[in-house]
Amino acid sequence: MSLATRVSAFFLIALALVLAGFSGTLYLLARSYLGRELDERLQAALDTLEASVDIEPGGLEWEPADRQMTLGLERGIGAVRWAVRDGGGARVDQSANATPGSFPAGWTPAAWPRNPSDATAYGAVPGWRLAARRLELADLLRRGRGHPDDEPGYEVQYPALVLVVGLAPDPAQATLGWLGLTLAVLSTGIWAAAAVAGRWLCRRALAPLSRMAGAATGMTAADLGQRLPVPGTGDELDELGRTFNDLLDRLQAAFLALHEAHDRQHRFAGDASHQLRTPLAALLGQVQVALRRDRSPEDYRRVLGRIQDEGTRLRQIVESLLLLAQPDVGWPEPEVVDLAAWVPDHLLHWSTHPRAADLESDVDDGIPLVVRVHPPLLAQLVDNLLENACNYSAPGTPIVVRAGREGGSIVLGVEDRGVGLTAEEQTRVFEPFFRGEQARRDGQAGVGLGLAVAHRIAATFGGTLEVQSEPGVGSRFILRLPEAASLRVVSPAAGADVPPGPTAASEAAWSRR
Repeated sequence: MSLATRVSAFFLIALALVLAGFSGTLYLLARSYLGRELDERLQAALDTLEASVDIEPGGLEWEPADRQMTLGLERGIGAVRWAVRDGGGARVDQSANATPGSFPAGWTPAAWPRNPSDATAYGAVPGWRLAARRLELADLLRRGRGHPDDEPGYEVQYPALVLVVGLAPDPAQATLGWLGLTLAVLSTGIWAAAAVAGRWLCRRALAPLSRMAGAATGMTAADLGQRLPVPGTGDELDELGRTFNDLLDRLQAAFLALHEAHDRQHRFAGDASHQLRTPLAALLGQVQVALRRDRSPEDYRRVLGRIQDEGTRLRQIVESLLLLAQPDVGWPEPEVVDLAAWVPDHLLHWSTHPRAADLESDVDDGIPLVVRVHPPLLAQLVDNLLENACNYSAPGTPIVVRAGREGGSIVLGVEDRGVGLTAEEQTRVFEPFFRGEQARRDGQAGVGLGLAVAHRIAATFGGTLEVQSEPGVGSRFILRLPEAASLRVVSPAAGADVPPGPTAASEAAWSRR
């Protein structure tokens, strides 16, 4: 069963109950009203008949002629019929329209009220609604309704009289019948109209949902840009369409990211196999050349030296790949290090490098820059950045290592005045095995793993590594690390306690560089 059918059925059942309740209540109210009208007409007829009774000390006298009473002269089914009986039940008088057999003049109620002079007894026989009232002389005189000064014996006197009036309920029942038929027809018409209109409204209101379902059915992985049609009605269906489309956007982004990661992994595997095959091929080639014939010790030493170089290169590639593949849980426990003392101390290890004269450090003296890192890994990160700067800048140009504070973080930067990177190269510079176009044209040594390893180490420290570069001007690689929460650290250079803590002067100095 469709949603439109269920919603329509629910409201149609509710409407049917409302119409039935309303029609039934209206019918009952009308029947009660018409019944009261009949009783009020009977009550008025009894009052008229009672007014024609003359109360004397000797008895009750029936004097309709003296009162000029016209009650009972009407003809028709809706006219009042009446009869007067004495206390013994004998007929005293009856209306002109109470023909024999057409009116139950001898009807007597099953029980009289306690005060027969003040109350009326009602009843019914087939085809008639009846009312009766019993008048007794003693009770009426006791209530002061007689004429004690009148002379007795003027007319026939009775100790008691019974007044009976009746009305045919057929007109009221006919009215009720027409009312019931009208209510039934009207309710049925309203219900039918509501069924048609409700069904149409439900289908129209749920039509956007059907369109969205159709669009969702036609979606495939071949076209990730498909989206559900949003009706733009501002209701729940509109919100559903927007929410589902947002979900599709996230799924598309996740799928593209997964696809991109798969492409990177595939490219990484291809580059890794290529980089591993190259030194292996060179190594095996040297061995094969050496084994073709007997050679002098000097030739063997030269071949072994080349084999050693290729083996060293192969070991570096393998170690870099293992470092990139190592999970975070396997990294050493970090230590608290003050970069203000660590950077100058680390540059001492580069004193024998051919570019040692070009290396400069710019670290504010006396201002601690405390971070939590693993010193050997930090050394490898900085060495990779320095090697990259040396490879892509001309000898004699400065390579500056700066350390300071910027934006609430500890910052370590390596700057060169080399060839620089284009905007597209900057987006891929940290990918494994990526090398710029200029580096390939110039035949620079390397396999493109140094910056990828540095980026991996920075992420392990909870920091970031970014690049700012301009072709022909130079590059600046910036390592941002969170400041350590330790209150005191040991300076690796001086071996003394140094109280860390940022100063406004240090932050201003770094921002001006």
